[in-house]
Amino acid sequence: MKRIAIFASGSGTNAENIVRYFANSQSVEVATVITNRRAATVIDRLRPLGIEVEYYPKDEWKCPEKVTQRLCDAKVDLVVLAGFLAVVREPMLTAFEGRIINIHPSLLPKYGGDGMWGGNVHQAVIDAHEPESGITIHQVTAEVDGGPIVAQFTCPVLPADTADTLEARIHQLEYRHYPEVIEQLLSS
Repeated sequence: MKRIAIFASGSGTNAENIVRYFANSQSVEVATVITNRRAATVIDRLRPLGIEVEYYPKDEWKCPEKVTQRLCDAKVDLVVLAGFLAVVREPMLTAFEGRIINIHPSLLPKYGGDGMWGGNVHQAVIDAHEPESGITIHQVTAEVDGGPIVAQFTCPVLPADTADTLEARIHQLEYRHYPEVIEQLLSS
C-alpha cells in the first residue's frame, strides 16, 4: 500500500477530492492531511470523512524538521500539495526529493512564482489575453513553481471570462486530473 500526505491551506476542495478518490483504493491510502493554518476550512471539510487534519503553525514551516519527521514516521511515499500556500523548505526537500508534487492553476512556466496563486493567476491570464489556460502538476523544488513538470491539462480562455469563471473551469481540470496523476506516479 502506497501512502500519501496531503498539504492544504484553504478550503480543501482538492484535498477532499483526493481523499474521496482513494477512499476505497486497494493500493493508495491517505496517511495524513496537514495544514499550516489553524482556521483552514479543510479541517471542517474533511472531518465528516473521518480525516483529522494536523496543524503545524507558521514557524514550523521555516525549518520543517518536525513535519519532515512526521512524514518519515508515517512512511509517506508521496507528498501532495493541494492548495498549500507555504514554501516547502529543507530538510523536507531533501528527504522527499522527487516525491513532492504541487498543482498550479496555470500552464507553467507562465504565471508562476511569488504572488501567483488563485485569482491572481486567473486575472493575469485574462489580462494577457491568453487563448488558453490550464493546470500544471509539477515536482516541488527550492524554486517556487520551478520544478520539473509532470503533467499539464488545458482549457480555453473565453472572451467573456472573469477570474471567477476561469477559476471554475480550472477547478474542474484539477478535480479530474490530479488524483489520476497521483495514482499514475505511485504505480510507476
